Amino acid sequence: MMDFVDTQHQAREREGLVRVPAHPDRTDLVELVRSVFAAQGALSGAVPQFANRAGQVDMAVAVAEAVRDAGVLVVEAGTGVGKTFAYLVPALLSGERVLLSTATKTLQDQLFGRDIPHLVASMGLAVRTALLKGRSSYICLHRLELARHDVAVPDRNALRALARVEQWAAVTRSGDLAEVAGLDERSPLIPLITSTRENCLGSVCPKFKACHVNLARREALAADVVVINHHLFFADMAVRESGMAELLPSVRVVVFDEAHQLNETGVQFLGAQFTTGQLLDFARDTLACGLQFARGMVDWQKLASRVELAGRDLRLVVGRVAPGGRIRWTQDAPQGVDPTSWMAAMDHLQVACEEAVMSLDSVAELAPDFARLQERGVELVERAQAFRRPAGANSVRWVEAGAQLRLVESPLDIAEAVQNKLLDAHDSVEGERSGRTWVFTSATLGDDARLRWFTEPCGLTGERVLRVDSPFDFEQQACLFVPDDLPRPQDERHSAEVARLSGDAAVHIGGRTMVLTTTLRALRAIGEALNHRFSEGSALEVLVQGQAPKRELIERFREGAGHGRPGCVLVASASFWEGIDVPGDALQLVVIDKLPFPPPNDPLVEARAQRLEANGRSPFNDYFLAEAAVTLKQGAGRLIRRESDRGVLVVCDTRLGQMGYGRRLLAALPPMRRLRTREQFEGALQALTRASTTDPDWP
Repeated sequence: MMDFVDTQHQAREREGLVRVPAHPDRTDLVELVRSVFAAQGALSGAVPQFANRAGQVDMAVAVAEAVRDAGVLVVEAGTGVGKTFAYLVPALLSGERVLLSTATKTLQDQLFGRDIPHLVASMGLAVRTALLKGRSSYICLHRLELARHDVAVPDRNALRALARVEQWAAVTRSGDLAEVAGLDERSPLIPLITSTRENCLGSVCPKFKACHVNLARREALAADVVVINHHLFFADMAVRESGMAELLPSVRVVVFDEAHQLNETGVQFLGAQFTTGQLLDFARDTLACGLQFARGMVDWQKLASRVELAGRDLRLVVGRVAPGGRIRWTQDAPQGVDPTSWMAAMDHLQVACEEAVMSLDSVAELAPDFARLQERGVELVERAQAFRRPAGANSVRWVEAGAQLRLVESPLDIAEAVQNKLLDAHDSVEGERSGRTWVFTSATLGDDARLRWFTEPCGLTGERVLRVDSPFDFEQQACLFVPDDLPRPQDERHSAEVARLSGDAAVHIGGRTMVLTTTLRALRAIGEALNHRFSEGSALEVLVQGQAPKRELIERFREGAGHGRPGCVLVASASFWEGIDVPGDALQLVVIDKLPFPPPNDPLVEARAQRLEANGRSPFNDYFLAEAAVTLKQGAGRLIRRESDRGVLVVCDTRLGQMGYGRRLLAALPPMRRLRTREQFEGALQALTRASTTDPDWP
């Protein structure tokens, strides 16, 4: 790679296209960045369809200035600005060590495998890069060996997948499971062949020297540019065990892309969790290791069964709860749960884990697995005891009940952690200012000039804020329709009418429709109604979130009609509101079922609202409306992804046009042309069916 990059650099210098110094002086960085983005700069001949965008240059210059001045920069860059190159170019040219964190592993792979190599080659830089993911992304060679003898391998499909993984594991260099074709990220096999912080044996593991996790960490520590994700960043901040504690102090430039997810990601890791899934994993691993290394010395089956039963009993005490539902927990037991039964179940759980710890101690010297299992048992006991004490100050506690029970205690936001563990803790090295630069960027960070929706919960004060508008001509490219004749969102008929409108419109344009819902209940109702209408063999195929992996659904949706296959309607919720890129004719209609206000009965939402009220602020204006504005903007952002795209956004919530707060939400959306009547809406759909939507009569 290095030789290739150097050769590219020499060739481009001969062509007179780029002359980039290996380590530019910081005072020259701003002008150097400008030259790279210029009409005859390094990117002009290397990036397909390169165009000099004023907004992209403004953002790149702001990042360069932040690097020069060692400051904190927050940038909201609208769709189409090209924010990835806008932060990568100055970061790569700075000559500093750079840490890039993004929201998902998919985006990590895109940065590491496509964007960074392209820019490095275009600018002729010799840069060593590394990709670092969490443990669950890498094959654990020791656990792979154990899985061959594990009675818990669930079925024949898992056994076949295990055989494929074993073949791949013999030749892979990275150990990244993303390389295994056809391996579903939801496969029950994955927990059996990957490690966690709890079950990793560390330096006593018989496969320690060949460990892919440790290899990835060593490469990260030696690299100039390291690409991670937000989950790994905050998981490490919480436990300081994945190598980030060593990496971060030596990094001078830190960039958080898709930064709008930082707060919600951070609160997942900066609190405490205890799950019945952890108990079941502990019981399964204890049984497997006991039968393999100490058969007959302990009744392993009975021991594991007691732990499993304790976890299941705790789940049964809570009773039936809607999947994913959160139960408030402000007293000794979660709301609606009998305190006596709850405490008895917790006692049973603690005794079962303590008995397991004692048995594991008796065989600890036979294999390193037993010593680590004993430590895990002690940790489970300590976590259970922590949840029997009152919740900490400025935190909220709840229980999530689904297939497993999850006990959660979470801070309300990450402000304190960012101030104390991030900015302050890492802003000096051996008593001197480190000159570190922090860049936070996303297409959606708020709906006011200071982007307070993002900066306040992230504890950012005194930072520079830059808002760069999208270069797209939304008035020409997109229309907005808010039907005024639909039932109100609380009406039980609402989902059926949304399905009817979406189906009618999808028939008109041959699919090309994405329906975004605010709840799983609406997802199921709309998905079922559309599936009933468009049965197998009809002109449209209905794709519903959950029926297949997300990646497969998006790939099928992008294919659309053609080659004997029908057009598609995709019904989705949650993660599909953002990060989905379907440019061109494959997506021309986005339907949002209702305004995406946070659920007021959610314990975390409720606690945040109460804190605002206690501080004399309006929870509705400062929290609920701000959240809805950002989420609505994210959903609308799925529609127009390129300068040539055309489409219609439909928001099926009459409150947007009838309530006073609707003006604030409308202002958060791109400046699309409003369609006032059904006739105008149908005219817009008709225009989308023509060969060219650039016709003058596009509404």
